[in-house]
Amino acid sequence: MKHLLSILVIIFLVVSCGTPKKMNKISSQNNLEDAVVIENDSLEYQIIIYDPGFNIYLKTIARPENYYTQSFLENKNIFYVSQWNYRAQNPIQYGDFYASIIDYDQHVDYGLEVNYKLYNYFQYIRRQYGIRL
Repeated sequence: MKHLLSILVIIFLVVSCGTPKKMNKISSQNNLEDAVVIENDSLEYQIIIYDPGFNIYLKTIARPENYYTQSFLENKNIFYVSQWNYRAQNPIQYGDFYASIIDYDQHVDYGLEVNYKLYNYFQYIRRQYGIRL
């Protein structure tokens, strides 16, 4: 599970830093305040997303966490992760936006919060950067 953390943190950092849109520099203090933390103590991992726009998206645009069922979110995440990984493995066709694959195991119960935030991150990059998976 530690590998999942490493891969997702790298992906989220690359996605937030390597985007084609211009972004203003934000001090490290603001980065920590705007960071979204995804944790699951029983699985012993933590994901931190430093894209300041994602935090705002979660608070203002995303539907509430209990709006979707966990099985709905898991099914969507399985699809989105498979599309992401396909694009990550084909950088000539899709560019370097998808720097690493995501190690998402559909047989692991990541819980509602993790699946909710992962799903909404995919929705955020679709909305913010025009990337449809």
